[in-house]
Amino acid sequence: MHTFHGKEYPCCTSLTMGIIGGKWKAVILYYLKNATLRYNELRKKMPTVTERTLSMQLKTLEKDGIIKRKVYTSKPPLKVEYSLTEFGVTLVPVIDAIGDWGTYAIGRKVE
Repeated sequence: MHTFHGKEYPCCTSLTMGIIGGKWKAVILYYLKNATLRYNELRKKMPTVTERTLSMQLKTLEKDGIIKRKVYTSKPPLKVEYSLTEFGVTLVPVIDAIGDWGTYAIGRKVE
């Protein structure tokens, strides 16, 4: 068993999927891998995600140390930006591999 942030996982693959799995986390990481984005910019890139779901996924990724949230309060309106942490950047090859496999799967003939 492997433990990460108090949760136990039976193998390293399940740990990885526990952190980036689900419908939206990998998508969020895909968009943050090359840019720092504001909340509304992420919403525009993922128009079918609900605000509640996006907010929850961002909080979970932040809690796991994958993304960082920077709040600018110097002048209204409040500005919040999201970017990958140093730890989160280590997931870029994984996200790229997932995307590459998806491209392969689209072009593959069904047997």
